[in-house]
Amino acid sequence: MKKKPFSFRDRAASFRFAWEGIRNFFRKEHNAWIHMAASVTVIVAAWWFRLPRTEIILLVIVTGLVWVTEILNTVIEQIMDLIIPERHPEVKRIKDMAAGAVLVAALIALITGILVFIPKIF
Repeated sequence: MKKKPFSFRDRAASFRFAWEGIRNFFRKEHNAWIHMAASVTVIVAAWWFRLPRTEIILLVIVTGLVWVTEILNTVIEQIMDLIIPERHPEVKRIKDMAAGAVLVAALIALITGILVFIPKIF
């Protein structure tokens, strides 16, 4: 397959496709709204406590980690459902591991949030 030359139009189209994917994620995934509520809470708390830049950067990184893993988990689940629509133990194992990645990211974010906010509260 021959590689196409660089095109600003193609790059703009790729961004449109990416935004469409994000819009679909919010339209169809309930967990997106849970993560959004948590993210807004973190933003408000960071503003309220006037966190230093370093702590804000840490919170942005771990919050982003949760978002990325949740989107990838959704993609993995949808691909597996498309490939093998019926129940299958290997599909369950794969989907459980993807969900586990989200849980690990969320726990890392929670621990980071505790380490950042607890000293400000007490």
